[in-house]
Amino acid sequence: MFNALQVVTTVVVGVMVGVEFSVAFVINPILNALPEDSGQLGHAHGGRMLGAVMPFWYIGSLVLVGIWAAAGWHHHGTGLVVTAGGLLLLSVVMSLLLLVPINDRNKTWTPENRPEDWKEQMNRWDRFHYLRVAVIIAAFVLLVTALT
Repeated sequence: MFNALQVVTTVVVGVMVGVEFSVAFVINPILNALPEDSGQLGHAHGGRMLGAVMPFWYIGSLVLVGIWAAAGWHHHGTGLVVTAGGLLLLSVVMSLLLLVPINDRNKTWTPENRPEDWKEQMNRWDRFHYLRVAVIIAAFVLLVTALT
């Protein structure tokens, strides 16, 4: 049962990392290359769609890592799992304090109501997202390392 928990947790976190990596390095560059302001409309739609799912995914991943750490407290690699949990907690805090406020504004913008600095706000979101992706990749690497 413990092995199943380890595998499920690693897969859930790994898929989350893949989605966020894809957003940072595939989806956003595609949207940013679209003509005029159509990219912002795509970002707004993506913010509504992923914004509804990602809170559950981030919190669920953190809970799974917490269960793994508690259940495997005396197993080899628990320190790595606890550190991964700390990084996932950091990613949740970063999301709540840095990314969600920008996303909440962006997902309501239309060409008629968006602020003049919308591009700067989207660039700020991108920079924070790159940092968050680095944090969750580090957490994923720690989880995979804890499996060995």
